[in-house]
Amino acid sequence: MIRVLMIDGDRVLTQSVAIACVESGVAIRIAETLCEGVRYVLEFPVSVVLVDADILRLSGSDRIGLFDTVAPGLPIVALTRPDARVEDQVRLELQGFQLVAKPFNVTDVLAKVQLARRAPMARPDAASRVETVCG
Repeated sequence: MIRVLMIDGDRVLTQSVAIACVESGVAIRIAETLCEGVRYVLEFPVSVVLVDADILRLSGSDRIGLFDTVAPGLPIVALTRPDARVEDQVRLELQGFQLVAKPFNVTDVLAKVQLARRAPMARPDAASRVETVCG
């Protein structure tokens, strides 16, 4: 079973994505902050993370590296605004994120990550890294 973690503060968007996931037989968990999402990844297996690109940009490069520390190889999809600057998109791609523009079709996003669906195990030192960055 695919397990999606969506990190986004837009409740309307997250609710519509959650409904689409449930209708597709996909488990989903919603987090409003990056740190809340990372802590969730530490506790439960996740197949893919959908995260608002604005949260990534505002959080700094140390926080972007958290997912690699917590679950190496976990597919991370950055959700960008339709008017996102090309420079911002390139920066995210170079950091290893897949990009999807909002609004998006949940079925299409899930099809993209279906090939990489696995739940990496958390690294032993991941909890201390989360506490250092997230407090």
